[in-house]
Amino acid sequence: MNVFDFDNTLLRGDSSARFFAYCLARHPRMWGDIPGQAVNALLFICKRRDKRAFKQRLFHFLTLIGDVDAAVEAFWRRNLPRLKAWYPPRHRDDDVVISASPEFLIRPACSHLGIRCVIGSPVDKRSGTFLGPNCQGAEKVNRFRARFPGQSIDAFFSDSHADDPLAALAQKAWLVKGERLEAW
Repeated sequence: MNVFDFDNTLLRGDSSARFFAYCLARHPRMWGDIPGQAVNALLFICKRRDKRAFKQRLFHFLTLIGDVDAAVEAFWRRNLPRLKAWYPPRHRDDDVVISASPEFLIRPACSHLGIRCVIGSPVDKRSGTFLGPNCQGAEKVNRFRARFPGQSIDAFFSDSHADDPLAALAQKAWLVKGERLEAW
């Protein structure tokens, strides 16, 4: 099987940041939370808040939009063209995406690409609350092994060395730089 990161690997950009900006432009109630989001970002930048806490506070905006499913659907109608062209010719039926992005957010885009297995950060789409660990770094390995015990990875693709633990499991790993692939 081939395993892929999502943001900046299959998609140009970060899906969570783009979804936040998309919703901010369409849901005026979110503007009242901008000061809290700014403090959240400052605490994260100053290393006074870890990434999971930062992301959970960021996703609090989900409480301010009505129909999250409709917002996600509309977001992907607009953002599917941001999916990178290098992937479709490499698609296999057993492809897996493992991402730190919320699973509810990336699953529709992966479905469009024909990717049935999606492992993302478990985030409640109504409250923004994390329901488990942020799916990053070594946690990606934990989640892969839990889902596919004893399975091996033929090829792994990511834009970031933060995914070194998962790349180490693959027979071949590729670093994605824009539309180019380089050996890990």
